[in-house]
Amino acid sequence: MTSRLRTLLGLGALAEVAVFIAVAAWIGVGWTILAALVTSALGWVLLAKQGTKTLTELRLRAQEHRAPGTALGDAGLIAAGGALMILPGFLGDLLGLLCLLPGTRKLPRALIARAVLNRLPDRARGPVRVQSTRPAQVHPEPADRPAVIEGTVVER
Repeated sequence: MTSRLRTLLGLGALAEVAVFIAVAAWIGVGWTILAALVTSALGWVLLAKQGTKTLTELRLRAQEHRAPGTALGDAGLIAAGGALMILPGFLGDLLGLLCLLPGTRKLPRALIARAVLNRLPDRARGPVRVQSTRPAQVHPEPADRPAVIEGTVVER
């Protein structure tokens, strides 16, 4: 585990404790524990409902020999969101809801895609559009030399 990830996890746990204490001071310890249990139960229900729906879609795509598309990513987000909802803590519940609800799932998907693309080398990021110009007269290349196409990268 990298030190950056350990630091992030430690700060996340510290933030969860701080929010839990703040909520307990606001509504009381008993109500805070009850709220944590209710959000965990809600996490189980949402995980079961959304997970079943997404797995059904994945199964249908596999039977039709289609690519999984976003359904595979949704399955991962649902699993992560369910884990966050089931664990105690209100910040994790909020992040879990973002991953579990279909309408808000686009935000974590976009953030994860951006983070992954930023870590990839330029060659692996996808197609590059090239604009080429042809000289007025084309000379045949000798068989031992490959053809060279002059061009400039327009914009990705």
